[in-house]
Amino acid sequence: MRLIKKYLCFLPCFLVLTGMGQKANYRQAEKFLHLESLVGSTNVMPNTLKGSSKFWYRYETRDGVRFYLVDPVAGLQRELFDRQELAGKISSVTHKPVNYKDIKLTGFSLEEKENVLCFSSEGVQFKYDLRNERLSQVLPDTVTKKKKASLPGKPSKMKWVGKYSPDSSYVVYGRNHNLYLVSTKDSVETCLTKDGCEKYSYTPKNKDSAKITVPDITWFADSRYFYAERTDKRKIGELYLVNTTGKGRPTLNRYDYSMPGDEHVAQQELHLFDAAAQQEVDLAVGKWKDQKLTVHTVGRPVERLYFVRKKRSCNEMELCRVFPETGEVKVLINEVCEPYFNDQLFKFHLLNDGEEILWWSERTGHGHWYRYDGEGRLKNAVTSGGWTSGKIVRIDTVKQLIYFEAYGQGEAGESPYYARLNKARFDGRGGSKILTPEQATHKTIFLSGGKYFVDNYSRADLEPHSVVRNTDGKVVVELCSPDLALLYETGWRMPEPFTVKAADGETDLFGYMWKPADFDSTKNYPIISYVYPGPQTEAIPLEFSVSTGFNNAALAQVGFIVVTFGHRGGSPLRDRWYHTYGYGNLRDYPLADDKCGIEQLAHRHSFIDPSRVGIFGHSGGGFMSTAALCTYPDFYTAAVSSAGNHDNNIYNIWWGETHHGIKEATDKTAKKKPQAADTTKTTKESACFEKPNIPTNIELAKHLKGHLLLVAGDADNNVHPANTLRMVDALIRAGKNFEMLVLPGQGHAYRGESLEFFRRKMWFHFAKHLLHDYSMEQYTEIDEYMRRTSSRAE
Repeated sequence: MRLIKKYLCFLPCFLVLTGMGQKANYRQAEKFLHLESLVGSTNVMPNTLKGSSKFWYRYETRDGVRFYLVDPVAGLQRELFDRQELAGKISSVTHKPVNYKDIKLTGFSLEEKENVLCFSSEGVQFKYDLRNERLSQVLPDTVTKKKKASLPGKPSKMKWVGKYSPDSSYVVYGRNHNLYLVSTKDSVETCLTKDGCEKYSYTPKNKDSAKITVPDITWFADSRYFYAERTDKRKIGELYLVNTTGKGRPTLNRYDYSMPGDEHVAQQELHLFDAAAQQEVDLAVGKWKDQKLTVHTVGRPVERLYFVRKKRSCNEMELCRVFPETGEVKVLINEVCEPYFNDQLFKFHLLNDGEEILWWSERTGHGHWYRYDGEGRLKNAVTSGGWTSGKIVRIDTVKQLIYFEAYGQGEAGESPYYARLNKARFDGRGGSKILTPEQATHKTIFLSGGKYFVDNYSRADLEPHSVVRNTDGKVVVELCSPDLALLYETGWRMPEPFTVKAADGETDLFGYMWKPADFDSTKNYPIISYVYPGPQTEAIPLEFSVSTGFNNAALAQVGFIVVTFGHRGGSPLRDRWYHTYGYGNLRDYPLADDKCGIEQLAHRHSFIDPSRVGIFGHSGGGFMSTAALCTYPDFYTAAVSSAGNHDNNIYNIWWGETHHGIKEATDKTAKKKPQAADTTKTTKESACFEKPNIPTNIELAKHLKGHLLLVAGDADNNVHPANTLRMVDALIRAGKNFEMLVLPGQGHAYRGESLEFFRRKMWFHFAKHLLHDYSMEQYTEIDEYMRRTSSRAE
């Protein structure tokens, strides 16, 4: 031990003499933690008034909390009350001190044509007349409780526990995993199902199967038919975790978990029942082996029943309609999308009680909306162009308009990730009109009547703004904006946007850069890349935030340039080519782009040292950061890899099969599997699937050169800790040196003091290997910060 201390004391002097040593600025980094409390409100959440486009909202700045009333028609905003005066009046009734900057109001509402404010404060109910500023206490005996209205035709006192039909002529209840039907007219009871059991139950939410329960079934409006969804999980493989924290013996946590290539996966079913006939209606729902099934309805109560079925290979799906009277299943839309469907953006809408269908598709390479008639015949493209249509925010069936988010509509070279609100006609004529033109992420909320909407928008490098617009996009009211003065006083600054080329030399990649508050362009800084490879999202911040990632701004204060940018194969918001680029190999595709982008930044900025490169990420980013250190061991110096899915063969089925591909086995392979005894099953249904070929980090362990810190929570039921432990085993067998941190009791998302510990552990790891800061006093400071964090958590 003395020899180690002697060496550590000598090492800082050596590094300073060689010009390599830099001091880590942990104290400045510490100031950048928990800055959210300095920000206050960053958006407006409207509370609409019934039958009006007017709304009220609450907004907090460093001056405290204020309440506002907005009238979009008049283009006016006013504060609802004088805070100091109201606080004084409340205090005179409650005899308690009231802080006028933070008046605690609950049950807040406006009544009597917006002239009377109702609320509770300090346990007392009040009415405040805004016309004469008179406050009155509402006494308990004058409070009228709202009675729950009985449904039409439904008796006020229910004789049976269960789900009643709309006309109350039948009730369905669940017991012992099965469904029972009772006629309320004659109390005749019928057992509808007999094959329900654990993990194959009609009442999966009922823990006590012997107890009568209300089942999760849905009645049709005619009170004759109802349907139930059921999933067969009996053959799904299990995973196990040990609960290590707490008192007493460690316990076992057992859960179902399907992995890529599993022979047995969840089987989703749709069951339709005829109450009058007291039996199940046979439905031909199944078409593909191991298909995924989602149910959709029209009307409340249900008038029409639909479902979407998708192949296990994720490249073909169908929208079908069910006709209860005959049990017919009609295919309305069939679509094939290679190599897979964009799960993040795909959606469809049934219009006018199913007479028309809006369907999202990437058939042209960009996601757009298409209109079909109720029989599944294509009528027209609603949107089109070299950009991507996203979520529909509002549908106006009277004016035949959709309001939807769209991406990539900016000028050439502008980031394609920002959501702008558009409107377009059902028939597609006239194209799409952008209603929120600012280059930013717009989150919109339509007000009552649909003539106005609240637009909250921001960027990582743009302060949040809130306005009210009409349906032509015109701003009619400017709402409150955040007060960030206290935030800026800490030295916090917004990240700087940049663009680099991918390794192909053509594709633009967009990102952000964080610098230390005391940044000096004449100095030389290590660079750290915060990564997430996609393909369902990227690490690029799209909105204003003080703590992107694991707080990139705080990490930069230690003495680094921190960057994050996209990679081919990442975000699905761009186009089909971009987000499917890595199909078949979720390991290697982003690495060349990350390396190439960092090299460009180093060439562009003399303050970046390309010989000291770090990389870190969580989950898929943890997988990527370890792969980077092993794939380009002479480029990356250090990595922090948390919760990484290093072996995607044991990660979840959706991730592995969707993005690596899975196909039915060849006839030769299929013959090795015993055929099902039920001869009514088709060949496809009895076929099996080939396990996809999935590259892992395990096979790269022998190439490790740099400084790797592996992190895992031992209670992670998403990316099982075995992913990290298998990487550890491979590194040990390869004779490689590395560091490891296990966070007890932590799942996939780290929380509380464990998160605080992890953040600082990452600072120290990069300071040690990129700044070469080994000094003993810094180890003392580490202990100091750890103790401070622990005491704050307690």
